Amino acid sequence: MRRLVSAALALFGAFLSPALAQQPPQRSECLAMANAMPRAIPAAFRQAAGSAEVQITYAGHSTYFIDTPGGLRIATDYSGAYQVGRLPDVVTMNRAHSTHYSLFPDKRIPHVLHGWGEDGKPAIVSERIGDTFIRNVTTDIRRYFGDDSGTDMIRDGNSIFIFEVAGLCIGHLHHKLDETHFAQIGRLDIVMVPIDGTYTMSLDGVSEITKRLRASVVLPMHRFATPLDEFMHLIGRQFEIDRRSERSFRMSRDALPTTPTVIILDGV
Repeated sequence: MRRLVSAALALFGAFLSPALAQQPPQRSECLAMANAMPRAIPAAFRQAAGSAEVQITYAGHSTYFIDTPGGLRIATDYSGAYQVGRLPDVVTMNRAHSTHYSLFPDKRIPHVLHGWGEDGKPAIVSERIGDTFIRNVTTDIRRYFGDDSGTDMIRDGNSIFIFEVAGLCIGHLHHKLDETHFAQIGRLDIVMVPIDGTYTMSLDGVSEITKRLRASVVLPMHRFATPLDEFMHLIGRQFEIDRRSERSFRMSRDALPTTPTVIILDGV
């Protein structure tokens, strides 16, 4: 009898293993929400939402720290120049220029995610780390000044990173998007956007993108010389402005503003 059971288990395992190997990659709830009927929220999101809070801290330039309810710390566009408190557990990087990445990050950081691939191939990021699902959408990028390769852009040379945690969809953008980008992103509750006004994205572009993505919260970054008062004047025609003297704030899905709001943290 024991041999019979063992043989049956072995046979079952032989059929099960290929099925497990062919399982699809992690499912994005942000995409599911975007593709669902209006106001329809996937069951997984209902369970994940509630009062769990994410803390977001502006570190500098285009680096934000995201601290999740599960204790994970994520840093966007991590160059190592901007540090707030303890080292992050996860860093995402883009190679627009040296202020957006580091080829020699601290070896104690366990997860280093590049927005570019190797040998001309696009980066592919789709993994769950702790309580956060992280994925990327590749974009083209301008070539470095002095690069004489004959083309203006590097195809799939950069990435938009999307963080799905506690029922929130958080995205870190760099420039204007096309229709394929919008389709791959889905929707975002919180969007980090550059406001330099020229090199990466115009101020009108900020408004267009946040509307298309149905974002509730806009977090400015990558400001350079753009006068903050000018930015607030232009963007304030279509969004609420919430200017704060702190570098951090907490947000849960239940607390998302009903009117699209630009939160300007100290240091931006």
